[in-house]
Amino acid sequence: MPAMTRTVLLVDDDPHIRAVLAFAFDKAGMAVIEAGDGEEALAQAAAHLPDLVVLDVTMPRMDGLEVCRRLRAGGDTPILFLSSRDEEIDRVLGIELGGDDYVVKPFSPREVVARAGAILRRAGARAAPASTPAQLFERGGLSLDREGWSARWQGAEVALTVSEFTLLAALAGAPGRFLSRDQLIDQLHGPGFAITDRTIDSHIRNLRRKFADAGCGDLVETRAGVGYRLGPCGSAG
Repeated sequence: MPAMTRTVLLVDDDPHIRAVLAFAFDKAGMAVIEAGDGEEALAQAAAHLPDLVVLDVTMPRMDGLEVCRRLRAGGDTPILFLSSRDEEIDRVLGIELGGDDYVVKPFSPREVVARAGAILRRAGARAAPASTPAQLFERGGLSLDREGWSARWQGAEVALTVSEFTLLAALAGAPGRFLSRDQLIDQLHGPGFAITDRTIDSHIRNLRRKFADAGCGDLVETRAGVGYRLGPCGSAG
């Protein structure tokens, strides 16, 4: 049976950028919906339920960060940010709001499609029905179902983005070991992707915040100059 066509919502106020990316995604076999501003993006997302949103940060009427906030309030559709400025604060804020990745303009359309494809593969793994018994991991109050892409603290589900769950699963797969930021980047994208260490730091900060809000204050441990490892997951937040 042929694979289901994935739908990408392209959101950018520059029609030339949308046209270039739409061509690249079409060549990659993905369907494309376009929006020229944030308000139109929210309407298109509600109407078409895309598999991925490629979202420009700087737009009129409503910027990409606000669009991300609103999308995250209603669901967990993966988001790939496009940033016109290579400023760390923009990238970190975008990730902390729930974005899965970012690309800085000017960019290669092939890079955008490659990063989008990596996100969609992880999202597809999350959505696929389990064909084998669930791979369960438990530690303290944490339980992780890798097949079902579900994370729970003391029985209550903690909503995570695709990237956050992938990182948590990587840490759970190496209990007792510290994983470097480069190792975690490889878990997210595979070898060869160039993103900053701060992107990993932002995802980890999101994980800590979400689990602290749920009552877990020791989800992840940090060792300066080494990396991160899964904590004992036993203390209250």
